Amino acid sequence: ATHWLDHVKQILAGAVKIADKVENHKTSVVVHCSDGWDRTAQLTSLAMLLLDSHYRTLRGFQVLVEKEWLSFGHKFNHRVGHGDDKHNDPDRSPVFLQFIDCVWQVSQQFPNAFEFNDYFLTTVLDHLYSCLFGTFLFNSDKERRDNKLSTRTQSLWSFINSKRAIFLNPMYCAPLDNKVALFPVASIRYMKFWKSYYCRWNPRMRPQDSVHLRHAQLASLRDQLQVKVDLLERELENKTGREGAGPRRQENHNPSLSARFESINI
Repeated sequence: ATHWLDHVKQILAGAVKIADKVENHKTSVVVHCSDGWDRTAQLTSLAMLLLDSHYRTLRGFQVLVEKEWLSFGHKFNHRVGHGDDKHNDPDRSPVFLQFIDCVWQVSQQFPNAFEFNDYFLTTVLDHLYSCLFGTFLFNSDKERRDNKLSTRTQSLWSFINSKRAIFLNPMYCAPLDNKVALFPVASIRYMKFWKSYYCRWNPRMRPQDSVHLRHAQLASLRDQLQVKVDLLERELENKTGREGAGPRRQENHNPSLSARFESINI
């Protein structure tokens, strides 16, 4: 056994301890592992995610990854092995995958606290390995600048922000989450296996339709209905304008078509 969920639980427990020291005890915390770019990045970024609701938004999470992982110097090339066929290389390690799994675990305990959905996390991991974007290539900002990735490749964040709607969590409640620190239960009993990511290609364990797909369908239906509402309102305005020269009609106190459709729970 790999004890994967036990590792995830240990990382999450460390982040919760840091968040507790900062939020409840009002103390400073120094985080440093043996090298400073693996466990350190995991713990600091998770602690910031728990403490600051900004990092639980779609753009805020992108800033968090850029700040605590890419700019901090996590060795993505060595840990992932981009373009390297040495599969037994001891430098390879799923450090960033563990971090994303921890984020998913927290989102399961607090489903209303994250603006992004699990499809966003899956997309980030897919392109961590795909090399279609330059975001996670090389080991440091210096190497990325030396190889001119900003001009030779596209950013993953640009792709995600251009399709923002499909990565949003319909259950997100920003007013309730504003300036609220999260303290998930870091117990092995609360750790879940991320079946929609690890087993999505297994036909025997294929999960049901994801929330993001259903949300996209409802959003599309809403847009279609809105187009019909706008068309009907324009026709009503034109008709009213033509009849304006006649006798003054009694004011209509009925709600507008827009108000009627807004009251419908799609």
